[in-house]
Amino acid sequence: MGLFDKLKGPEFLKEESDAVGQLKRLKELLSVASPNVKKQIEHDIKLLEYGIIGENQVAFELKNSFMPMYVLRDLYYEYDGLTAQIDYLIITKKLSIVIECKNLFGNIEINAAGDFIRTTDFGYGKKKEGIYSPITQNRRHLDLIKRMRGEDKGNIIIKTLFDNNFENAYKSLVVLANEKTILNMKYARKEIKNQIIRCDQLVDNIKRLQIESKQEPSSEKDMLQRAEYFLDKHTQNMTDYTKKYQLKQVEESEVIENETIENTPFYKALKEYRYKKSKEENIRDYYIFTNAQMEDIIQKKPCTMESIKEILPYGDIKCAKYGVDILTIVKEYGFTPY
Repeated sequence: MGLFDKLKGPEFLKEESDAVGQLKRLKELLSVASPNVKKQIEHDIKLLEYGIIGENQVAFELKNSFMPMYVLRDLYYEYDGLTAQIDYLIITKKLSIVIECKNLFGNIEINAAGDFIRTTDFGYGKKKEGIYSPITQNRRHLDLIKRMRGEDKGNIIIKTLFDNNFENAYKSLVVLANEKTILNMKYARKEIKNQIIRCDQLVDNIKRLQIESKQEPSSEKDMLQRAEYFLDKHTQNMTDYTKKYQLKQVEESEVIENETIENTPFYKALKEYRYKKSKEENIRDYYIFTNAQMEDIIQKKPCTMESIKEILPYGDIKCAKYGVDILTIVKEYGFTPY
């Protein structure tokens, strides 16, 4: 770490998960769905909840890594007819690391061919089944990133250099978040073993990749530009659940709850403050707080610096810069009836 580096630990530029909004929408649909589709919705709810728990475990490990990095959670890309849902993208001085988080149940065996075989208890016996390889899934994510990022290179020479160096600069890790899962990789190839890890091994493996990398370290400015590029390309995954489950459209009054927040003076004051502050400091507005974090402020109405830290991923420096202003806005607008 350089003497004058400002980034002393992990900085989450996108911490919220879009899956939380999807989960809320599914629960709303469950209450109005017909019995014949409720079972499918309940299954999807369980999978989403399981996935969110796994991603939260990864977030905990990253926050306690004390490593300088930018972290982006739950990114969705559409490019050239392809899509990718990336659980985590980590930007370090040397690498960009794509993390696929799997909160799998059952015991997992990976054979010499790279097949993933899951064994679960089934009645009085065992049930074996093949599952889609998360290694392949992450490989597709990296392929989309390579194509998307390559298109933005200025000329054929720069693009060729980027393509030739891609495998060195971009890495893949698959994190198994379920601590009860038994993983058997006895016959797996070395390149697969190096990519499949448990959640408590995540930080050590990021350090290992950093040490093994022959990439030249980039500046913090370049790191931030890389992270902002990927954040700007992200779009929300708008799954049409009414179409998926062949449901009638839910009445607008049943799902419009969050939209009214944007029309309140409280929301407008926070948004205006964020805009002015970002212009003053020449930074992205989400660096101060994201839309999801802004809604959290509105709901929880923090009254102290400590309560702000419970809502926002602020250290002492960011608290000193923005905390007093946020508390002032909360005091002025937070306790006024809408």
